[in-house]
Amino acid sequence: MSFEGIHRVYFLGIGGIGMSAIARWFLHEGIPVSGYDRTPSPLTSQLVEEGMQITFDDSLDSIPAEIEDAPTKALIIWTPAIPKDSIQLAFFRENGFSLKKRSEVLGMITRNHYTVAVAGTHGKTTTSSMIAHLLKSAGKPVTAFLGGITQNYQSNLILSEKKGKEPMIVVVEADEFDRSFLRLHPNEAVLTSTDPDHLDIYGDENTILEGFREFIRLIDKKGKLYIQSNAAFRLGEKSLPSVATKVYGLRSSGICAENVQARTRSFTFDYVDGKTEIKGIELFIPGFHNVENALVAIAISLGHSISEDQIRKGLASFKGVKRRFEIHVNEPSLVFIDDYAHHPEEIKSCLSSVRSMFPGRKLTVIFQPHLFSRTRDFAEGFSESLSLADEVILLDIYPARELPIPGVTSDMLLADIQAEKKSLISKEDLMDYLEERAPEVLVTLGAGDIDRLVPVIAKWMNSRLNPTQE
Repeated sequence: MSFEGIHRVYFLGIGGIGMSAIARWFLHEGIPVSGYDRTPSPLTSQLVEEGMQITFDDSLDSIPAEIEDAPTKALIIWTPAIPKDSIQLAFFRENGFSLKKRSEVLGMITRNHYTVAVAGTHGKTTTSSMIAHLLKSAGKPVTAFLGGITQNYQSNLILSEKKGKEPMIVVVEADEFDRSFLRLHPNEAVLTSTDPDHLDIYGDENTILEGFREFIRLIDKKGKLYIQSNAAFRLGEKSLPSVATKVYGLRSSGICAENVQARTRSFTFDYVDGKTEIKGIELFIPGFHNVENALVAIAISLGHSISEDQIRKGLASFKGVKRRFEIHVNEPSLVFIDDYAHHPEEIKSCLSSVRSMFPGRKLTVIFQPHLFSRTRDFAEGFSESLSLADEVILLDIYPARELPIPGVTSDMLLADIQAEKKSLISKEDLMDYLEERAPEVLVTLGAGDIDRLVPVIAKWMNSRLNPTQE
C-alpha cells in the first residue's frame, strides 16, 4: 500500500463501525488521526481516549488547523452516510484535498497484502472475527478490519506483529452496501449468504446477485473461494469462478457439520470436509448459524497449516462479537439474548437457535425494524420469521439514513405475525410493559438504537434474579 506523503488523516463519519477500524489502524501506524461525527457515542469516546481528536460540529471552525493548512499532506476519508450538504465535505472537495471513500482505503490496504475477504448479506462480522481469532491465537501475523466489536479484543481492529518472513494476513469484511466490496483484492474469499438486501442501492434481487458475482471474480487466480451452499445455489454453478472453490454448510456435500447438538450455553459438532474430520468441537457462541460460520473458519485455518488442536482451542476461546447472539442473562428461570439481526433470514436463524437451546420455554421477542425501505421490501418475510416467537413486541422503525416512506410503519407487520400475542410499543413504555408481562426467555433484535435499551433490560432482569440487591 502507499500512503507516502500523508502526514495526517481526517475522517468524515469517524464514529462508524467500519470507519473507526481504519482510524485505529492509521493511529497504530503512527499517523495522527482526527475527524467529525454527527453525535457522540461510546465508540467515539474510546477513540478520543486512544488519542484521536473528534468534533461533532459540521463547521469550518471545527477542522483542525493542521488539516486545513496542509491539503497536500492530509488524507480525507469519508463515508456515503455523510449528508451531501455537509459543510466540511464541500470544503475539502473545493480546496484540493485528497478524498477517498472507506472502501477505497481498504482497497489500497488489501492490494499489497494477502487478503481474506468475507462477503455476504449476513454473517460477515462473526465469520471474519472468528477467522481472525483463529489465525491470531495460532500465532499467525494478522490484521483484521471488522464490522463489530469483538469480545476477545474489545475492538473492531485486530492487530498482531509480523514475525520473521511469514507474510501478514489481512482479514476484512467485504461490504456489499454501496458496492464497496468491489474495490478489494482478495486472495481468499468467503461468501456467507446472497439473500436480497440493500434493495435501495441495487434495485432488485438479480442486481445484487450480479454484484456478488462481480465480487468473486476479483479473487486472485491462484486464490480460493469458500461459498455457503445456499449462496452457491442462488448464484448458479456457471457463475462460480475458475479458482479453487469449496462449498460449505450444515448439510453440504462439501464441508459440513455432523452431530450438531444445541445446549443451553454452547453448541457441539463434528467438522467434516472429506479429508479431515475434527470431532466434538465445542462452540461457546451458540446458534446453528454460528456453527456454519465456524465451518468456514476451520477450513481456512486448515489451509494456513493451523493444527486441529490449535483450531479446537481457538474456537473454545472465541467469545464472539458484541450484539451477535450476545447472551446477557442465562439462568434456569430467566434468559436474555441480544442480536443485531435486521433481515428476515437472520431473525429466522436466531430464533430457531433459541428455540433449540430452550425447548418448551415461552419466547418473547422485541424487534426494532431498520430502514423504511427494508421494512417495505421484506414485510412478509419479517412477519413470517417473527412468528417463531410466542410474543412479539414491535418498536417504531429506526430510519438511519432514510426519510419516512408514506404508509410504511412497524404496524404493517402486525397483521401477518402468527404469534400468540403481538403489540406495538414505544421505547418509552417498553420497560413498564416488560415489568407487567415478566418474560421468561427474552430476545432483542435490530440494527438501530435498540442497543441502548440492552443494558437497561439486562439490569432489570438481573434485579428480578436478585430482588434484594440494588
